[in-house]
Amino acid sequence: MMEIYLFSVILATILITPFALKTLSPYLWMDILYFGDLLRILVKFVSRRRRRPFFFVLDRFLEQTAAHPHKPFVVFENENFSYTFTDKRSNKTANALQSHPGYKAGDTVALFMGNEPAFMFTWLALAKLGSPVALLNHNIRSKSLLHCFNCCKATVLIAASELKEAVEDVLPSLIEQGVTVLLMTKHCDTPGIESFFDKVDEAPDTPLPRSLRSHITFKSPAVYIYTSGTTGLPKAAVVNQNRLLTALVVLSSNGVTSSDVIYLNLPLYHTAGFIVGFIGSIETGSTIILRRKFSASQFWDDCRKHSVTVVQYIGEVMRYLCSTSKKENEKDHKVRLAIGNGVRAEIWREFVNRFGNIQIREFYASTEGNVGFVNYAGKIGAIGRVNFFHKRLFPFALIKYDTERDEPVRDANGLCVESPKGETGLLVSKITDIAPFVGYAKNEEQTEKKRLRNVFKKGDLYFNSGDLMRIDKDNFIYFQDRVGDTFRWKGENVATNEVSDILTISDCLKEANVYGVQVPGHEGRVGMAAVTVKGGAEFNGSRIYNHVVSYLPSYARPRFIRIQNAVEVTGTFKQMKVKLVEESFDPGRIQDPLYILDDAEKSYVPLTAQVYSFIISGHIKL
Repeated sequence: MMEIYLFSVILATILITPFALKTLSPYLWMDILYFGDLLRILVKFVSRRRRRPFFFVLDRFLEQTAAHPHKPFVVFENENFSYTFTDKRSNKTANALQSHPGYKAGDTVALFMGNEPAFMFTWLALAKLGSPVALLNHNIRSKSLLHCFNCCKATVLIAASELKEAVEDVLPSLIEQGVTVLLMTKHCDTPGIESFFDKVDEAPDTPLPRSLRSHITFKSPAVYIYTSGTTGLPKAAVVNQNRLLTALVVLSSNGVTSSDVIYLNLPLYHTAGFIVGFIGSIETGSTIILRRKFSASQFWDDCRKHSVTVVQYIGEVMRYLCSTSKKENEKDHKVRLAIGNGVRAEIWREFVNRFGNIQIREFYASTEGNVGFVNYAGKIGAIGRVNFFHKRLFPFALIKYDTERDEPVRDANGLCVESPKGETGLLVSKITDIAPFVGYAKNEEQTEKKRLRNVFKKGDLYFNSGDLMRIDKDNFIYFQDRVGDTFRWKGENVATNEVSDILTISDCLKEANVYGVQVPGHEGRVGMAAVTVKGGAEFNGSRIYNHVVSYLPSYARPRFIRIQNAVEVTGTFKQMKVKLVEESFDPGRIQDPLYILDDAEKSYVPLTAQVYSFIISGHIKL
């Protein structure tokens, strides 16, 4: 009788436990599965780290090429390039470059190209030659272009043919530095710039000896990816070989396999396009459908045409797609997974309702940061989920932050104070061997600013993410805001100090207070500047327009300018922005002269009440 009773109790426990766990801890099973994924990733990573000779991303590409040589690796504008073709074309590129007297294996090379297969071929070629690669934003010009180029000590610049004029603008400085400038074209008549496409065509496709990259270790820089961060000109975040090897798993860890077709329309010079789309696909052996740039009107047609199964996004991409006119065939596609970051909860819901049961895999990471989160549970609005296992591997915390003083709150002992669950705090993550922070090339000052010392005990060292987060009672983490003088527009971080510095070196402006303002129907914040005019000078809209176009990429150019008699500052001489942000660009609230950037007129022109109403109503898109 007792045995029957015990058996009944055990059976009941077995039957009830799953339901109890689902009620009391509904995400436990997902946490366990996620931890299992982390373990598998860690085992694979350690295994690769132990291989000799050293195993890098390039070696994974060569494995994939051997495994399925004829499979399409990249599809671009109706052309298919197989893994074998990509391998051989990168060999030709590498051999052409190796034979050039202005280059030697291992030299840092700057790549100045948009989204095209040649970008991928050239990067693989440089990996075969053991060269670090600086991924230059193809939107930057003039002084910013030179600054970014000089950050990484490159000796060679390889540019796309359509960027010839941008290269010519900085050519005298490049020539003065003895830089070899190669243009991806068959003919070039500009002294100081050599054609390179013809040299690649003529070069042999013989494999490169491994000895060319025998000097590379896991600490060697692989790529430099530029980030605005929180202050100053763009900074070159150093992504070393170890970090890039880790990044291989970004797609495979989210269930992407070799049978998937990846739609890549984000810039290859960015972390998302390069690491998630390009590098991630090398690990999975997937096919990449590459577009020059994102197009909302052609997005789903492309997905249908190429049987796309996985798409990438940033928040703006989702919003643009949801803003298109509705069609009957919106759910007629094979897309099963969207992976990215920055999507708002309401856009997330609308996207799924309109376009079908697509799994949204939101994540959080930064180019230079040492911690990341994945929303593996699919909680709408969250950037990830925190759990015991994750925190043990990558120690992090949310600490109290004084936004007015722009610094962490510290207690009587000078240590930081952890934010209670449910309250917003600054995300900081411990710098360890597993979670290192490499920093920025040739910029120790900015590197040091991202290091936070004496956080929870004297002598400890953490990475300052610059991001304010909140963790809810169910351990989901939500992005709240950025600290410091940074806002986000068109998927790019805009550093207000950089824009302010650019404005004040113009002929007529004395001071500039730059900030971001919200616009209905637009993601992020658009740039605006409150400026003062130099004594004896007048505001010249066309000259200021030419000035900002020369120095700043389109997303960083202030869309609105407000002329003030004096820029308001605090008692510690910090520029006051709160009231300016509240007043925005409304001519009904602002007595000061207001101007709007007009690309058609190539000038800043007066902002009228009618233009303002058209912007607010959505008739004019910025």
